[in-house]
Amino acid sequence: MSSPADGPGNLLADATSPYLRQHADNPVHWRQWGADALAEAAARDVPILLSIGYAACHWCHVMAHESFSDDEVAAAANRDFVCIKVDREERPDLDAVYMSATVALTGQGGWPMTCFLTPDGRPFFCGTYYPKVSFLQLLAAVSETWRTRRDEVEQTSDHIATELRSMATGLPRGSRTVDSAVCDDAVAAVLRDEDVARGGFSNSPSGAPKFPPSALLEALLRHHERTASPEALATVERTCTAMARGGIYDQLAGGFARYSVDSSWVVPHFEKMLYDNAQLLRVYAHWARRTADPSARRIADETARFLLDDLRRDALFVSSLDADTEGVEGLTYVWTPDQLRRVLGEDDGRWAAAVFEVTSDGTFEDGQSVLQLLRDPDDPERFERVRIALRAERRARPQPARDDKVIAAWNGLAITALAEAAFALGRPEYFSAAVDCAQALLDLHIVDGRLRRSSLGGVVGDGAAILEDHTALATALLTLHQGTGERRWLDAATRLLDLALDHFADPDEPGRWYDVADDAERLVVRPSDPMDGATPSGASLVAEALQVAAHLADDGADRYAAAADAALSSAAVLLERAPRSAGHWLAVAEAAVRGPIQIAVACEGPDSALLAAARALAPGGAVVIGGVTDSSALLRDRPRVRGADAAYVCRGRACDLPVTTAGELAAALGCSV
Repeated sequence: MSSPADGPGNLLADATSPYLRQHADNPVHWRQWGADALAEAAARDVPILLSIGYAACHWCHVMAHESFSDDEVAAAANRDFVCIKVDREERPDLDAVYMSATVALTGQGGWPMTCFLTPDGRPFFCGTYYPKVSFLQLLAAVSETWRTRRDEVEQTSDHIATELRSMATGLPRGSRTVDSAVCDDAVAAVLRDEDVARGGFSNSPSGAPKFPPSALLEALLRHHERTASPEALATVERTCTAMARGGIYDQLAGGFARYSVDSSWVVPHFEKMLYDNAQLLRVYAHWARRTADPSARRIADETARFLLDDLRRDALFVSSLDADTEGVEGLTYVWTPDQLRRVLGEDDGRWAAAVFEVTSDGTFEDGQSVLQLLRDPDDPERFERVRIALRAERRARPQPARDDKVIAAWNGLAITALAEAAFALGRPEYFSAAVDCAQALLDLHIVDGRLRRSSLGGVVGDGAAILEDHTALATALLTLHQGTGERRWLDAATRLLDLALDHFADPDEPGRWYDVADDAERLVVRPSDPMDGATPSGASLVAEALQVAAHLADDGADRYAAAADAALSSAAVLLERAPRSAGHWLAVAEAAVRGPIQIAVACEGPDSALLAAARALAPGGAVVIGGVTDSSALLRDRPRVRGADAAYVCRGRACDLPVTTAGELAAALGCSV
């Protein structure tokens, strides 16, 4: 057995992940995941200590400070293990495999994730956060077990690996047509679980923690558009209003935190993620478009501005803002009454304290409060003046760190949301930002014809893109094609979908999709999880992209349509058994059972009033394209009518007669102008 002193020390300084770089100064001899690290473990005949986390994770920082920066812990870890650090956002495939093991062994998961593996990657013990004393005891116990009871370790790791493979193949399967009844039943089940008093949903008896149910809200909006269900719309309005008024929403600068630690959206876990804000921007913009609610419009606008002002770098969108500032959670964001008076003066300070629910007792820690806005201010001009002053004061405070890593999938979500918000809110600058992002992403992340998942500072990483990257980006590019009519976006989207069909679809089970490509690194198990979580699953994203592409593509449309139908049929069992874990599936299904609706507007230019009306009136998930005859497959043989722009509304393959006014179009879609 070779000594760890024979090899190099910590090897994270050149990583393309800010999270890994945060650990580059640790005395722990961290390696990145790869063949070299696994070979080192085999050569030394020691187990692997695998630590998985992400840059904005509060408890990851705590464990790093308590344990990974400690010389005593480092000495034990370096002596008895090969230590590998993984950014879960950069390597979601590894995270999926070892999170499944952690949940199976402990009944729960979370980050930081701490796993012990054989040199070939089979897990035999897993957990999450450990304080220093417990972690030292664990390191000693695992090392002793490895040396003295090796046969038991091998048997355990074999058993766990077998169970992981069984779990992967045992995910809910089935195939049946997803029709309106399936959607209606799924929505009814979701509505029964709503926290009507406080908005949102929760899995725990206490109602906390509570996460933004982004995909479900989009699905409920689409259901309302299809059925005119007042209950579905009321649920959206209650949840969106409660989140927008609570502390989970940044009342000064816009943007949502990742979740609320309580059941009333008061105290957030302060990290702000690109994927949450992109999905919520889409929801609030959709709500604003459908109801003209002024608060929906304001929150959508502010969330878009947050993306552009705080999460954009060189046209691309970075991953997150940290939960901590200088090691203290929420330091940047919380206030006391004295602080408000000091910044604003006595009168405005007292008024602001009442408006933002800042009390001497506080809603957070040590008498500090997270700003809320439980009622509309009685003086809007005064409110805006106060917000400007408090924003300026807050900018002078220490700021949370930013994870500048660019993730292809999350940028895809942002592009789609910004493009849709541009039309819903009449903000062309949002569409321009979406176009700039898409072009920059294609220029940087396509290498030798294949998509890469992440980049940092203009340097693309080595990690191959997974299914969600291909499909979220494909939907984004299809959205830009609809907004511009430019062929380049359609071509780029279909190239990604062809790659997905060739490398991620299960050739033996139509409708099943793997999350990693068939030519990617072989892990203990090939991840294939169709359930939606904080982000939509790769499988539900591919169903959405294929569904849209089937009505826009010149070539391959039948192939895309068949694959979309198979994917959606395979999700019927999820919609029936676990609709709250299938929110994006439900949104895709709602669009599908309505047609999906396509609106082709024959017009001579992008300034067509009828095209603008089509974009405003179209339900979520509809395809809208405008231009001259033959500029798109949808517009072929569909000309203007008697010199006037004409809109053709189609459901599936059946089309209505053309209409030439916004009122006629609204009637054809069953909605009001």
